[in-house]
Amino acid sequence: MHLLSVEHISKTYGEKVLFQDVTFGVEDGDKIGIIGVNGTGKSTFLNVIAGVDQADSGSISIGNRVVVRMLAQDPLFQPGETALEHVLGGDSPQLKAVQGYAAAMEAIALNPESEAHQAALIAANQRMDELEAWQLENEAKTALSKLGIQQYDAKVDTLSGGQRKRVAMAAALLLPSDVLILDEPTNHIDNDSVAWLEGMLQKRRGALLMITHDRYFLDRVSNRVIELDRGEAHFYQANYSRFLELKLEREEREAASESKRQNLLRNELAWIRRGAKARTTKQKARIDRFETLKAAGPKASDGKLDLSVASSRLGKKIVEVEVISKGYGDRTLIRDFSYIAVPEDRVGIVGRNGSGKSTLLRLIAGKLAPDSGTVELGTTVKLGWFSQEREEMDDTLRVIEYIREEAEQVKTADGTTISAGQMLERFLFSPTMQWTPIAKLSGGEKRRLQLLRVLMSAPNVLLLDEPTNDLDIATLTVLEDYLDDFPGVVFVVSHDRYFLDRTVEKIIAFENGVITHHTGNYSDYQAGAEKRDQAEPAAGKTGAGKVAAASGQGEAAKGQPRERALKMSYKDQKDFEAIDGWIEDAEGELSRIAAAMEAASSDSARLQELSAEQQQAEEKLEALMDRWTELNELAEKIEAQKRG
Repeated sequence: MHLLSVEHISKTYGEKVLFQDVTFGVEDGDKIGIIGVNGTGKSTFLNVIAGVDQADSGSISIGNRVVVRMLAQDPLFQPGETALEHVLGGDSPQLKAVQGYAAAMEAIALNPESEAHQAALIAANQRMDELEAWQLENEAKTALSKLGIQQYDAKVDTLSGGQRKRVAMAAALLLPSDVLILDEPTNHIDNDSVAWLEGMLQKRRGALLMITHDRYFLDRVSNRVIELDRGEAHFYQANYSRFLELKLEREEREAASESKRQNLLRNELAWIRRGAKARTTKQKARIDRFETLKAAGPKASDGKLDLSVASSRLGKKIVEVEVISKGYGDRTLIRDFSYIAVPEDRVGIVGRNGSGKSTLLRLIAGKLAPDSGTVELGTTVKLGWFSQEREEMDDTLRVIEYIREEAEQVKTADGTTISAGQMLERFLFSPTMQWTPIAKLSGGEKRRLQLLRVLMSAPNVLLLDEPTNDLDIATLTVLEDYLDDFPGVVFVVSHDRYFLDRTVEKIIAFENGVITHHTGNYSDYQAGAEKRDQAEPAAGKTGAGKVAAASGQGEAAKGQPRERALKMSYKDQKDFEAIDGWIEDAEGELSRIAAAMEAASSDSARLQELSAEQQQAEEKLEALMDRWTELNELAEKIEAQKRG
C-alpha cells in the first residue's frame, strides 16, 4: 500500500545545498534509515517530510487517512503533565476513550450518588469495550518501563532531557500511525532499552523513517537506506550491511566513469592545444564537448577525517581505583569497587540508565569525590574528557577561535606539527566553515568540534561518556580507527553495541546493584550473560534429576537407553542427491545478475531492481549452503554409526 510520495524536494541553508531534487515513495512495510555526515541536513529532511519545515521547492503527498507522526529531537510537553498523562494524551479514539474513562472515574469518586456521573461512567465503559482500549494504559506503562521510566506520575518538567526524550518516544510508539518518523531514537537509552525498541520496530506495522547512528540497530531494523551526500540522495533497497556493499559498488562505478571522462578530457585537451580552428561546425562542436567534459567532473569530496593526533607519554602508574563507594541520599550506586588500569586498556562500562556508569567516569576524572575509598592518577596522566552533556559553547565564537583556545598547533602521531586550521580541515571543517560562528553549526557538527578540541589537548587517558550520541557514522568509524592506534588508556560508557564491539576488550557491567568485570567485547559479555541466564533454570532441573535418580526413578536408574539408529528421511535423501545442482544453479544466477548490473551501470532504476534480485539470490544461496552442510553432517554421522 502506497502511503506517501516525495516529489522533487530541495532545501538550502544560506549558501549550502542540503538536498536537491529528491523524489521517492514510501510503502507500507518500508523501514527506511536516513544516513549521512553531520550537517548534510538529515533532520531537516525528516522535518520537511513530516510537515514541520517547508521545502524550497517540490511537494509531499500523503494518502487519504494516512497518519504521519514524528518524534523530534526536542519534543514539546504540556506544563505540569505527568509521564503517563503525556503518553496517554494523544488524539486517537482509543486514547480519548481512556481519557474519558479516567475523567468519569474521578467524577464518580467525588459524587458517587450522582445519576449523571453514573451514566457517564457506564457510557465510558461501553466506549472502552467498543474500542478494546482496556489494555492501553498497561501498554503505556510497559513502554515507559522498558525505556527506563519507572515513575509514571513524575512531572515531565522535572525530568532530565534524556528522560523527556524517552517519554516522548513511548508516546510515539503507542499512538497509532501509518508513518512513524524517528530522529535519533537510540540516543539517551541504555542497551536493554535499545534491544527492546529494536524488537518493537521490527514487529511494528506501517512504515518507518529514522535517523540513527547505531549501526547494529540500523542493520537489524531497516530494509531501505537513503544516503544524503553533498546535496544528493542515493537510494538503496537494503539494510546497513548490504548498503555498505552497494555503496562501494556505486563508488567503484563512479570512479571508473570518472577515469573514462579524464581520458577523454586529456584527448580533447591535446586536440585543443594543437590549435583548433573554431570556425567550422564540427570543430565548434568538439570544443563544446571539451567544455561539457570539463564541467562534468565529480563534486568535491567531503574529505576524510584524520585523527592522527599525538598523545602524551604515559608512565607505569595510570589509574588506580581502590574500594570506592558512592551514593546519593539512601541510594548507593557504587559499592567497594576497585580497578587498576594497565597500559593500552580498553574498558567499556555498561548498565541501565541511572545505574552509576557516568558517576564512575566522573569519579575517575576527579569531577566527583567518592564517599569512601580512593582514586589515584599517575603523575604523567593527561585526561581527555568527552561528556555526553553538550558542553556550553560560546556561540559567538568562530569555529577556529574555539579550537585555538585549546591549542594553536598540535603534533600528529608521525611528529609533524600542524596548525589548528589544518586540523579543522582534517575534521571536515572547510576554510570557509572555520570562520562560521558556532551558532550556525548543526548539533552533530558541534559534537565533532568538541571531540577535536579534546584530542587537540593530546591526552593519554580518554574518558568517553556516550561518545556516539549525535556523531555521524563516518566520524564514529574514524574515531574507532583512531582508538585502534591510540597508545593510551580508554574508558568508554556507551549504549552503542557496535562501537563497544569495535573498541573495547574488557567490560565493567552494572548489574542489579552489583559491578562485575568481564574479558572481551560487548557481544562476548552479552553471550556470557545469556549462558548464565540459561544455566540457572537448567541447574534447578539437574538438581531435580539427581533426586529422582537417588530414589530409583530417573532414567539413569534403569540404565542407559540404546542409541537410536540415524537415517535420512525421504525428503533428506532427495535433497542430498539434488543439492549440488541447486547450488550450481544459484551461483550461475548470481553471475548473471552481476553481468546485468555491469551492463546497467548508468541506469539507477534498473540497478535498484537488480540489487534486490541479487540480495534474494544471495539469501537463497546461503540457505542452500546451510542445507548442504546439514545434510553432509548427517551423512557423516550415519556412516560413522555404521562403522561403529
